[in-house]
Amino acid sequence: MSAPPTKLETLAMHGGAPVRERLLPYGRQSLDDADIQAVVEVLKSDWLTTGPKIAEFEERFAEWIGARHAVSFSSGTAALHGAAFAAGLGPGDEAITTPMTFCATANCILYQGATPVFADVSPDTLNLDPDEVSKKFSGGTFRRAKAIFAVDYAGHPAALADLRQLAKGHGALLIEDACHALGAEYHGKRVGGIADMTVFSFHPVKHLTTGEGGMVSTNDARLAETLRRFRNHGISSEARERQEAGQWFYEMVLLGFNYRLTDIACALGLSQLEKLDANLARRREIAAQYNAAFRNCSALVVPVVRKDVNPAWHLYPIRLNLGTLSVGRAEIFRALRAENIGVNVHYIPVHQHPYYRERSKSRESYPVAEDAYARLISLPMFHAMTARDVEDVMVAVKKVLGHFAQ
Repeated sequence: MSAPPTKLETLAMHGGAPVRERLLPYGRQSLDDADIQAVVEVLKSDWLTTGPKIAEFEERFAEWIGARHAVSFSSGTAALHGAAFAAGLGPGDEAITTPMTFCATANCILYQGATPVFADVSPDTLNLDPDEVSKKFSGGTFRRAKAIFAVDYAGHPAALADLRQLAKGHGALLIEDACHALGAEYHGKRVGGIADMTVFSFHPVKHLTTGEGGMVSTNDARLAETLRRFRNHGISSEARERQEAGQWFYEMVLLGFNYRLTDIACALGLSQLEKLDANLARRREIAAQYNAAFRNCSALVVPVVRKDVNPAWHLYPIRLNLGTLSVGRAEIFRALRAENIGVNVHYIPVHQHPYYRERSKSRESYPVAEDAYARLISLPMFHAMTARDVEDVMVAVKKVLGHFAQ
């Protein structure tokens, strides 16, 4: 239960009563009895992995997003690695990506021995800025770039048309990291069949969960076949195919990994897929409520939505107008946490992590991403949030920002 808000309340961090008695996380899974039953049925079956549920999930998923092929992986990170491999990245190659992402996007380039090259983001969406990407190509330094890894930050699709044109013009592939954006629409089309490859994540905080899991979608049959082999030790056939054919012989044709998603996870994914439309609708409803509540708040900037785009709202990131506040982001963060609102920050720019700082030969800065990071706070956003949960967030944000307003 939430404490009823009153005017001039003392902040919880200063000894007052918190808006909520228990912490509301920024994201979490939502499972029901149908999900549990779907998993139980697989646990009682003959196939816990490499079985029929994998192909069923892949086919249903591809149909839902509107792509010809979908290849499942054990995690979103494994799926990104698979995409980097299928793109042909290797030592001496480069791939252009954004610093405003989780480190896995850039790490998968390193896994292939290639070099991630960062380009700054657009001030409105915090997605990869095509003009900045163009500068990387035209400068002549990064002519070995084989791929562009565009991230759909917070669930808002990147500038896919412009980025695909850039990629095509330079003989590179466009890989869309849509781990935030399952169900997002770009110019009237769901993401998943627009880029050369699109990567999704099924982590518990995402729109659909398999526990851990990921998927790469593509319209290119050759890329799909490479992805299937890569996630299966580089072997050219599946165990179930060999059993059904009464054969034992198999061949390893490339150096791959064991990145397979289990039938257990795929059964959960199939059950969750039935609820995906409702999950997306609920997230969009919550975003609309936040927008209405905060649009005229001078202390923050609400997320921007570009024309002809319908975001999936994995995150709801606000940016603080620090000039209107008497304290910095860290103090606002602590104050909201004390009110039991589980805010988070997405993300520390990748180039600022110690691993990248210590190994980078470049001292280039990315001012838009760096400025955004200093002001970002992610509010709770998940489809199982109740009306009271949403109200608590709005009350707490106004309470905290009102206290620290200059």
